[in-house]
Amino acid sequence: MIKLLSHLSYVAITTPDVEASVTFYEEQVGLTVVDRIDGAVYLRCWGDYYAYSLVILPGDEPSLATMAWRTSSAEALDEAAKRIEASGVQGEWVEDVHKIGRAYRFTGPFGHSMTLHWDVTRHDAPGHVASIYPDRPEKRSKIAGAPRQLDHVTVAAGDVDAFVQWYVDVLGFRFMARTVLDEAPISVFSVLTTNEKSHDLGVVLDGSSRAGRINHYAFWVDTREELLIAADTLMENGTPIEYGPNIHGIGEQTFLYYREPSSLRIELNTGGYRNYVPDWVANTWKPSQGSNNFYRNSAMPMSMTESFPPADGPSATEEGVPDEIKDALLNPYAQHGRG
Repeated sequence: MIKLLSHLSYVAITTPDVEASVTFYEEQVGLTVVDRIDGAVYLRCWGDYYAYSLVILPGDEPSLATMAWRTSSAEALDEAAKRIEASGVQGEWVEDVHKIGRAYRFTGPFGHSMTLHWDVTRHDAPGHVASIYPDRPEKRSKIAGAPRQLDHVTVAAGDVDAFVQWYVDVLGFRFMARTVLDEAPISVFSVLTTNEKSHDLGVVLDGSSRAGRINHYAFWVDTREELLIAADTLMENGTPIEYGPNIHGIGEQTFLYYREPSSLRIELNTGGYRNYVPDWVANTWKPSQGSNNFYRNSAMPMSMTESFPPADGPSATEEGVPDEIKDALLNPYAQHGRG
């Protein structure tokens, strides 16, 4: 099978107050605005190789507008579109996507918009921020703990196993690991990847009836020390840390979570392992084994179960669940945390 996807290239989010979010990303996170077009604001991390990695769009609620993935070739883009349509999902070709050009956009079976593209515009740093190092796209940010690049996105779906199977079968993602509840054989979290990272796509169990929700997206910093400095700097400037710093069992990344002004969750992570095994078989974790908390010594806050946009009611997947595990399904990470 031809390798279809290379990596996550950008995420586009919506927020009720675009300027509040933009100011936060510039002043607190350390991103740079590169374009403003028709209400959309395009930003980048100092180490992103392409023109941008985050798009902020106006919207009534915080949400994921689309997640974009670069294919491994122009031929892979065409092949991916064919396979998506053969699966029964109908997308559309979009011309002249900003600094990307031709792209294929579709909505997956669980309501998440995905944009696939091959063409890109590589970042060309102006002289005052051009790096002295040839492989570095721009000088390191002057803001403490500013991320080098976009890392991954984690969405929410009513059936974690079915979500994984579709993205593996149709787009060739590698299934890396999953978490099943201690209390019952219910999958609550899985990770997939397009490359050697432990994951660049995650999916958590969604107990709502609202499709296409996002739990968080993540940036990458080079070292654990930078992540700790980022946590310190955020706290000093009035941004609470929702969870962390700590280490995930699945992936073994050091992490912290915080919120942007719209309430959308951002993760900052670093470290972890690389996996090059082409026939890797995903292991099943339980929360008690440390899938989320490597040291098994603290509970994840209940707020981490929130995804976006806000839920609009209970899901049919809740029907028939025994009372003793219903709480675990509705709040599947309350006791031990997610991977």
